[in-house]
Amino acid sequence: MLSYLIPFIILILVVVFIHEYGHYYFAKKYGVGVTDFSIGFGKEIFGWNDKSGTRWKICWIPLGGYVKFFGDRNVFSQSDQEKLIKKYNEEDRKKLFVLKPLYQRVLIVFGGPLANFLLALVIFFSIYTFIGKDFTPAVINEVQKDSPAMVGGLKQNDIILEIDGNQVKSIMDVSKFITMSTADIIDFKIKRSYDELILKIKPNIVLSEDNLGNKVNKRMVGIKLGVYNNEINHVKLGPAKAIYHAGHEVYYVSISSLKYLGAMIFGKADASQLGGPIRIAKISGQVAEFGILAFISMMAYISISLGLVNLFPIPMLDGGHLMFYFFEKILGRPLSQKTQEGFFRIGLFLLLSLMFFTTFNDLKDLGLFK
Repeated sequence: MLSYLIPFIILILVVVFIHEYGHYYFAKKYGVGVTDFSIGFGKEIFGWNDKSGTRWKICWIPLGGYVKFFGDRNVFSQSDQEKLIKKYNEEDRKKLFVLKPLYQRVLIVFGGPLANFLLALVIFFSIYTFIGKDFTPAVINEVQKDSPAMVGGLKQNDIILEIDGNQVKSIMDVSKFITMSTADIIDFKIKRSYDELILKIKPNIVLSEDNLGNKVNKRMVGIKLGVYNNEINHVKLGPAKAIYHAGHEVYYVSISSLKYLGAMIFGKADASQLGGPIRIAKISGQVAEFGILAFISMMAYISISLGLVNLFPIPMLDGGHLMFYFFEKILGRPLSQKTQEGFFRIGLFLLLSLMFFTTFNDLKDLGLFK
């Protein structure tokens, strides 16, 4: 249990701190007063005050964090501005978030998700620069009899060039692209002798174990891969190539995650794979056993997920506040407090429903529900 808990807490502390620091950075840049910078919720474990009066603290429940702005009842609320102007003197008004220009409020809110994407970018960039990136071409060593691959026309010695339009730059990409695909039919672009062909493969959904021993529904096509010409091509990249491939990885994971989520909503993807804190804790502990590189890579993927989820247009999330600012720009004024409170109730219901669903999946994963 402890072997799972410690890596999970480290992962959450880093990813949440980076997210909240994104809000904090832009808030300080535009002169907004910050009263609290909290990692975790609930009772404070320890903390300190900096010279500007911000209370930096660690709290008992490490499942998130928050930055609290000077004078705000709700971190990003649009209170009645006239009342605020009367309540605070001129110097204090300059520190109020709600009186800042719209573009500044947008950047302060967007700063959290942006910081998460930048963290992932830095991690991938560092790995590709100092450890290297694999560019070994994927060649099919074996096609299993009567498998979807055989039915679809894949053959031994075919070199896989693309999967669903995604270029296969490494043997490592094949499993990733098949897993992240949500279509009923997967397009394989392959090279056979001197010809390039596009073959359509309908994968089987099979309950099996992943590399960590967890039960998952896998999309299987029935091929075994090998190294092209028995040569492994693992290359340390220069800064320009490293930043390009790091950016591409962040982009691919973001787009694929959104597609997968959309497919789940419309019943075309397996919703049982959606997990919450318990599953993340379990997997982070398992991944940590594979070494620091695997753990840091997972941190990058979790950071992307946190950034993405926070951009959903759900009140109480950053994306919900950005949605309010969009309405404010269109209408020329903020939404009324009553309208915002109605949206917040809807947002709370959606978040609680999501938490219930993911926790149920986590408990089912642990064998407590069948």
